[in-house]
Amino acid sequence: MKAKHVILIIMLIVLGDQALKIYIKTGYHLNTSHNVFGNWFQLYFVENPGMAYGWKFGGNWGKVALTVFRLGAVVFGTWYLGQIIKKKYHKGFIVCAALVYAGALGNLIDSCFYGLIFDKGMVFDPQLKEYMGYSGLAVFSKNGYASFLHGNVVDMLYFPVIKGHFPSWVPGWGGEDFEFFRPIFNIADASISTGIISILFFQKSFFRHRNDSSPHHTVETKALADDASHIS
Repeated sequence: MKAKHVILIIMLIVLGDQALKIYIKTGYHLNTSHNVFGNWFQLYFVENPGMAYGWKFGGNWGKVALTVFRLGAVVFGTWYLGQIIKKKYHKGFIVCAALVYAGALGNLIDSCFYGLIFDKGMVFDPQLKEYMGYSGLAVFSKNGYASFLHGNVVDMLYFPVIKGHFPSWVPGWGGEDFEFFRPIFNIADASISTGIISILFFQKSFFRHRNDSSPHHTVETKALADDASHIS
């Protein structure tokens, strides 16, 4: 698979991810939603100061650590993609790696720059030890709501396909609300998840051809045997 094809995949995902995030960020009030297909697919605007799918990690310092980790992952991913393209890994594996890379890059852009380019965003209150919301629509501004590395990731894809209540006899969750799928995420998160799940599911197919094509030694002679060598 050629590098230009991988770059195209990454660019399409990142551009699509950023276009939808900017549309939501500047067109929706925080914590408001719009039905796309009935009640089971909604655009629901939330900001995520932590990990994918709304998970949080260690408050403000945790957020900085996570952003630095994302930055390191993107730097390493750039090198790794170059290596697997050069070594001609399975096309499916390269595509999956590109999906993970594109998703990491998409969320990294939010974390690094959204605090600098938008006037409104969730900010961390050290006294309450919580991220505080805001009112009104965000706009592009030279006076951002946070410094470099402190921006929040924009999430909006919400699929509450099934809602209900756990029966009272269910241990631990009896009587509580049940919802599938509860997390709110974005295109970048979906790209990462798709890439990782596909690698796990198709790993035998992705790596079989490398194992089959690698040179091996005969049991009798220990001589190197491959397609170019013959045993007399």
